[in-house]
Amino acid sequence: MLQLHTPNNTSCADTHLRIFNIAIDTAIMETPVTFPSFAIYLVCFAVPYALLVVCYRLYVHPLKQYPGPLLAKVTNFYALFHAAMTDLHRQTLLDHEKYGPVLRQGPNKLVFNSAKALQDIYHNNQVAKSRVYLASLKGPNTYNLFNVIDKNLHRERRQLVAPVINERSMQIFEPVMTEQVEIFIQLIRQSCRGDNASALNMTDKCKYLGMDIVGLLAFGYPLRLQTEETNRFIIDTLKISNYGLNLCMQQPFLANLHLEILLFLRAAIKRKSYLRTIEKMIRERVSQEKNAHHDFFSYVADGIKTSTGNTVWGSEIWTEAIFFLSAGGDTVSTAMSAIFFYLSRNEDCYRRLAAEIRSSFTDAIDICGSRLSSCRYLRACIDETLRMSPPLPGTLWREQMAGGKAGQGPLIVDGHVVPPGTQVGVNIYSLHHNEKYFPDPFKFRPERWLADQPGMADRKAFAPFLVGSRACAGKAMAYLEMSLVIAKTLWHFDFEKTSGRLGEVGGIKPPGGYRDGGDDEYLLRDITVSAHNGPYLAFKPRETLS
Repeated sequence: MLQLHTPNNTSCADTHLRIFNIAIDTAIMETPVTFPSFAIYLVCFAVPYALLVVCYRLYVHPLKQYPGPLLAKVTNFYALFHAAMTDLHRQTLLDHEKYGPVLRQGPNKLVFNSAKALQDIYHNNQVAKSRVYLASLKGPNTYNLFNVIDKNLHRERRQLVAPVINERSMQIFEPVMTEQVEIFIQLIRQSCRGDNASALNMTDKCKYLGMDIVGLLAFGYPLRLQTEETNRFIIDTLKISNYGLNLCMQQPFLANLHLEILLFLRAAIKRKSYLRTIEKMIRERVSQEKNAHHDFFSYVADGIKTSTGNTVWGSEIWTEAIFFLSAGGDTVSTAMSAIFFYLSRNEDCYRRLAAEIRSSFTDAIDICGSRLSSCRYLRACIDETLRMSPPLPGTLWREQMAGGKAGQGPLIVDGHVVPPGTQVGVNIYSLHHNEKYFPDPFKFRPERWLADQPGMADRKAFAPFLVGSRACAGKAMAYLEMSLVIAKTLWHFDFEKTSGRLGEVGGIKPPGGYRDGGDDEYLLRDITVSAHNGPYLAFKPRETLS
C-alpha cells in the first residue's frame, strides 16, 4: 500500500497531484514495455488515421470529383510504382483512355490531355514550376535551369545560357559538331568492312556522339566517348541518377534517403567519378582564355560565379554544368536512336528520305545546316519521331503561384477551376498519341507534317521541347545535330534492322495493343528523360556511291 507523508504547509490538491504522479511512475516501472504492446499501440493509432485520410481524399477532398485509379486518389505511391517500373508515361496514356482527358494521378495531382490545357498551364503567368523539382537540389540554393522555381532567377539564368545554343551560335559551332559526326560515320564504315561486318547498337553510338558534342559545346573539352572507353561510365551514371530523380519527384521525401546509395553502391562510386570529371572539365576551361573555344563557358564567364579554388562544387557554373551536360547529351541521342528505329521499320519512309538526301547534295561535304533546311521530308521524319517517342515523355508538373496579384482570379485549365495547392501538368507522351490531334497516332507517318498532305498534324498539340517561358532553349542545337547525323548517314550508307532476335531489340507493341494498323513503337523507359536500347542495325556502303 502506497503511503505518503506531507508537510503541514502542503495543500490537499498538491498532495493528491503528487500521489497521482507517483502512482503513474510506479505503474510504468512495473509494466514492461514489449515490442508486441508497442505494435498494438501503433496499429491502434495508424489504422484509424489511415482510414481517416483515405475517406477524406475520396469523399471530402477538393479533387474528389475527378476520375482516376483508386490508389492514385489516395496516395502518390501509384505514380511511384509506375515510375519505378519506368512505364509511367505509357500507363498515363492508358489511364486517359479509361478515365478521360482529365485524370487524378495523385491526391493533389491532375494530368490533362488537351492542346488547350497545354497552353493554359505552360503559357500562364499564374503558374510556376512545382516544388517537386526541388528534389534535384544537391545543396542549399544550388539551382540550375531545371530546378529553379523563382521566375526572375530563371529568367536571369536563361538569358545567360540561351545564347550559346541559339541558331546563330549553332552556325559558329557547326564545324566542331560536323567533326564529331564524321567520326560517327568513320566508325560505321569500319563496322561494315570485309567479313567482320557487325550489327551496331544505335543507342550506344548515338549516346557517345551526343555526349562528345555536348562536352565540346559546354567547355571545349574532348570526352572522346566515341573512340575511347575511359569516360563511357558517364552514360550509366546519368541513367541511374535520372532514374532516382524520377522516383524522388513522385515522392519528394525520398530525396533525403540518398537513393544512389540505396540503389547501387557501385552507382554511387560512379557518380563520384562523374562529378570529378565535370570538375576537371571546369578547372581546365577556367585556366584558359575566355574565348579559347566557342562554348558555354565563353558566354557565361562574365555573368556567373566561377572558382579555381576548392569551391568549384558549390559554384553556380557547377550546377549549370551538370544540367547542361545531361540535357544536351541525353535528349538528342534519344531522338536520333528513335529515328533510326522508325526508318529501319518503315521501308517507304526510308526510301523517300534517302532519295531526298541523295538528290539534294552532290557530295557529302555539301551537307550542312543551311542547306538541310530545304529537306522538308527530313524535317517531317524528325518531327514524327519526336511525336511518337518524345525524349521527355513524362508530365512536367506546375502549380499556381502562392500570393498572386489581387484580382488575379482562380487558375482555370481547359475549363476546370483548379483548387490552390494542386499540381497540374500535361503528359507529353499521352498528348502526342491523342488521336484528336494526330489521326492514327501509333503509326509512323511523316507525311502528316507536310502542308500539302491530308490528315495533317495539329501543331498546337506538339510539344517535344515544351512551350512557354520554360521551353527547351536547345531546340536549334537538337534539330541541327539530328539533321546532320541522319543526312550524312543516308548519304554514305544503306541500313536495315539486323536479322534474328537482336533485330527486334528496341521495339514494343503500343499501349493497349495494335490499333489503326499501328506498328511497333520504339520502347522508351521514363526516367525523367528516357532510357532505351537498340535498334541494332546492319550497315553497308550504298552501291550508287563511288
